[in-house]
Formats: sequence, C-alpha cells, structure tokens
Amino acid sequence: METFTIKDIARELNLSTSTVSRALRGSYEINPETKRLVMECAERLNYRPNPIALSLKGSSSRAIGVIVPQIANYFFSQAINGIEAIAYNRGYHVIIFQSQESYEREMANVNQAMSRKVDGLLISLSSETSDVTHLRDVIDKNVPVVLFDRVSAELNVTQVVADNFGGSFAATEHLIQSGRRRIAHLTIQPWLSITQERLAGYRAALEKHGLAFDENLIRYGTFGPDEVGPMVDELMALDPIPDAFFTASDRLAIGCLKALHQRQLAIPEDVSLIGFTNLNVADLLAPSLSTVVQPAQEIGQVAAERLIDLIENKQRAKPVNTVKIPTELIVRDSTRLTEVLSA
Repeated sequence: METFTIKDIARELNLSTSTVSRALRGSYEINPETKRLVMECAERLNYRPNPIALSLKGSSSRAIGVIVPQIANYFFSQAINGIEAIAYNRGYHVIIFQSQESYEREMANVNQAMSRKVDGLLISLSSETSDVTHLRDVIDKNVPVVLFDRVSAELNVTQVVADNFGGSFAATEHLIQSGRRRIAHLTIQPWLSITQERLAGYRAALEKHGLAFDENLIRYGTFGPDEVGPMVDELMALDPIPDAFFTASDRLAIGCLKALHQRQLAIPEDVSLIGFTNLNVADLLAPSLSTVVQPAQEIGQVAAERLIDLIENKQRAKPVNTVKIPTELIVRDSTRLTEVLSA
C-alpha cells in the first residue's frame, strides 16, 4: 500500500508542510476549518505518522503508558480502543498494562512504565487501591498523568469519568417509577470513586421520591463469579424482601441474573434487575438487561486527548479538571414490569 507523507497532504490542499504538521498536532495556531480539511485529507490518503521518526526530533519516547484493572473487562477493552485511536492518529505508541485489580501489581506497572520512559500515564485504579502515593511520585517527576473511570480526589490531575451519579439516579428512578420500592444495590469496594458516585445517585433518587435509604439493602463485594449468589440469598431473606436489584456493573448484574434464575425468581415479575455498563451481550440475555450506558470509548478518547495535550505542553492545554461524559439509560425486558403483566 502506498505511503503518503505530510508533503502529499500539503500538496493536495495547497498548504505549507508546517501548516499541515501543526494541524495534525491540533495546534491552537491553526483555525478549526483548516484542521478539519487536513484531518479529512489525512484520512482519505490513509496518512499515518511515524512514531520513530517523531521521537528522533527530541527526547520524547512517543509512548504513553495505560494501566487498567483488566483488559478482558468490556468497559476497559472499549476504553483502550478509544485511547489507541487517538494515540495512533497523533503519532504515539501505547503500552498497555493490567493490574488485575491488585494494588501491588498496579505499583509494579507504574514502575515498569516509568522505566520505559513513557511520556505520560493514563490509569484507572485497581479495586484494591486506596493509597495513591505511587502516582504522586510520578507527578513529582513532571510526568503527565490523567486518571479515567476509577479516579482519586487526592490527586490534582485531570480526571475523565462517566456521569456515574446521573446514570445511577436515572436507573433508580426508573425502578421507582415502575412501582418498585425495595431496591437492593449490589456494588464493589466502598472506597472506589465509582462506588461512591453510583451509591450517591441511588440515594438521591430514593430521597426525591420519599423512600428511606436502608443500609440493609446494600452489598459490597468484588467481581468474583461465586460471590453474588450468597448476596442474593442474604437479601431475599430480608423482611420485606427486595422487589428490584440495581447493580453497579453489568458483570454483577449477570451474576445476579443467574442467582435469581437458580432460585426460581421470575424477572421482572418477582424482581426487576438493572445494571451499569451496557455489555455487548446485554440485549441477548433472557430477559434482555436494562442498563446504563457507560461511554467507554469516548472516555478513552477524551482521556488520551487530554494526556497528549499535556505531554506536548500546548499553551492552550486545558486546565486540570474533572471531565464528565454523559450516560444513557436503556430500558429492556428486565425492568418492563407493566408491559410484561399486560401482555
């Protein structure tokens, strides 16, 4: 396949090579219309920057480190797709590490990334991580860090997250509006940012509709495949029993679905069930799973853009802040109680 260069793009658009180069880097000096034309032409010609050549221009490694809890997790695999798309188009390699939900392994990942001289670090914290000293050390070395999804308020860095509060509020309110009053919430470790934000949205929806928050309806755990069954047993032994389950992830929802089926509980006639993520199999389950869409790919793209802007020290790089990406509620059969009963 023919290889096109910046000179080819410049010739095609009758622009200088320096203008094309700055446009491809997203420079603030180039107006948006010119950037659009350059990017469209680059895509049409299948132009791809050469990271090795770029790295020779300075001390930059043209590589960013990405640390996620699990690559096999659907959310993180989609986030990595978004990260790689942006990095590739901007001339960066991506080095991926997985912490396997281990704090010790996460620290080892950070050390390995630093030893490889990455230009910046994107990280989503492991479920065991409550101490972020290892990331402070990276920041103190002036290596740009951007957190995504699972973040920490203790670090003064850019953080890119889904609107966990809004998504959780919408899911809980949907259950309430469908007639549910005893809504159990299955979630993960209480110190994680996503746990706190989703629990806060759940509580806010209960409060809005005049329902008391009941700590007995909350269960904290991990993603262990055999863990959900005992949680469901404990909750269904309560008096009165739950009439709905809201889980902080679709992986927990699938475990909950299995446990409810094994106990001959009909969904949604006996209990409604709603998750959070929108796994690619959510609509194939029986019943199809209502869920909150967590925009993983967009989160990855935005996180990568912000990190590379920091790496390239743009004069107009956006200040440190938390970027919230909107979520979306998708209603499927697992909560369509009225429709099921009237069918």
